Amino acid sequence: MKKKFAILLTVILSSGLFLSSCYQEFNPASYAPAFAIGGFSSAKEIKPSNLVGYWSFDTDLSNSVTVTAATNAGTTFVNGFEGKAVSMNVANKSYITIAPTAALTTGLSSFTISFWVNPTFVDADGNGSIDGILGLVNLSNTTGFWGNLDWFVENGSNNNAAKIVVHLTSGAKDTWINKSGIKGLFGSWSNHTLTYDANTSKLTYYMNGSVIIPATTVPWTGPVTFTGSGPWVLGCVQFQTNPSLTSATGRQDWASYLTGSMDELRIYNTALTPTEVNALVVLQGKGK
Repeated sequence: MKKKFAILLTVILSSGLFLSSCYQEFNPASYAPAFAIGGFSSAKEIKPSNLVGYWSFDTDLSNSVTVTAATNAGTTFVNGFEGKAVSMNVANKSYITIAPTAALTTGLSSFTISFWVNPTFVDADGNGSIDGILGLVNLSNTTGFWGNLDWFVENGSNNNAAKIVVHLTSGAKDTWINKSGIKGLFGSWSNHTLTYDANTSKLTYYMNGSVIIPATTVPWTGPVTFTGSGPWVLGCVQFQTNPSLTSATGRQDWASYLTGSMDELRIYNTALTPTEVNALVVLQGKGK
């Protein structure tokens, strides 16, 4: 009887060791489903064939889609939202210009422009508000006072209530949209995304993945048509560059330059859906 018990015990212990060994090799994490939102598990999965411009600013100013470099005017690199970011400063009147290739001008009949920004509140005259409009992402028009796309933080913005303005031109027509009372713009990272859908002729503004300016019908129908396109400019509006990007005017005293950091600029030649915009922001926030 003792002999049978000893044999049985040996079998149980041997089996236990075998099972223990199996469990040690099993890694539950490797079987866990990948994080996904809106059907995407990575920002790279969102409309890759429509991505015509992507600037990560991790090591240089190159558009990784076309492997072409932007032109630097006094910017540097700092720690960013993801990896590195480009840093601008009003003291240096710094900005970046990007060549107006066909894909980034006439190819944008519909578009999505998305980026992260961390602006610094600069109030040199001590009046409680910023010292002038702060250009974000803009597409110049070489003969117009305003560009094809003007996107900036408006005069009078302060730490508690900022105002963002977008001006979009198509041929001889243009439209303005804006959002006032934005809190938390200065001193922290936020995502800003603008879409234009030629199918609906509507312009929509998202902040941190949520709509803050609902789809607005523009005064033209169908594709946007940029005319007289000069370079894209990041960090100021078109007439604040040196020399000015437009023959219509030079620097204006009421305009200024962005101080702060910009990161992860993407331009698509299609209007992302609300689900895709939200997924893009969430996935970038998770470093995916």
